[in-house]
Amino acid sequence: MAESEEEPQTRRQRRESSQRRGTLKERSPFLSFVTECAIVIVLAIVISFVVKTFFLRAFYIPSESMEETLQVDDRIVVNLLAPGVMDIDRGDVVVFEDTREWWGSGAAPETNAFQDAMIFVGLMPDTSSHYVVKRVVGMEGDHIECCDDEGRILVNGEPIDEPYLFPSDAPSATEFEVTVPEDSVWLLGDHRSASADSRAHASDPDMGAVPMDDIIGRSAAVIWPMNNWAGGGSDRDPFEQVPEEPPAEDEARAEDG
Repeated sequence: MAESEEEPQTRRQRRESSQRRGTLKERSPFLSFVTECAIVIVLAIVISFVVKTFFLRAFYIPSESMEETLQVDDRIVVNLLAPGVMDIDRGDVVVFEDTREWWGSGAAPETNAFQDAMIFVGLMPDTSSHYVVKRVVGMEGDHIECCDDEGRILVNGEPIDEPYLFPSDAPSATEFEVTVPEDSVWLLGDHRSASADSRAHASDPDMGAVPMDDIIGRSAAVIWPMNNWAGGGSDRDPFEQVPEEPPAEDEARAEDG
């Protein structure tokens, strides 16, 4: 009998407690709204941070060195799975960290504490000047030189027609001949006359090559401004006929040099 009296009482207490919670929500719709908004914001920040750390990251284009593929003030998204899960190849547009302070000395846009926090969690593009974007024209072991009788760059003896070059720009105004070191890539800007790239360090011991470990990822898309929406700019087609190894005479000439 005591148990039967206690059970209705327990149910009644639960019902009253539930009613009190419901009444509290009815009395505080603003508090409920703020709580839900806070949860959404926190989840968005966490998801953005995970995406920015492992999958995609946004960057700001500060200079004209990649025109007309990428314009000044463009915001691009970079695929962090390449290199690594995905391959980097000739023709890819990549972002790399200028660990040797060769090319990233330009002034970056000023940011405040809020913007810095948004960049950290991935909700704003990174504007740091020590990140640089260029196009891969040579992989490790490639022999690259300028130029043939038609002014084209040669990769492993194959002349390259480059449709992405800035209008009226020559493939290169300076001559060079390099062999890309192991685990490295050789990079050029599309606006050759306005680009400080691997050519500027072709006489250095590493011949201006950038280590693969310095590459952050491959450009995937232009996301801002809206009228510039486009793919990431990579174009492997011009390099399809490039042999995997340089001709024997190129190798011998490189060794003699």
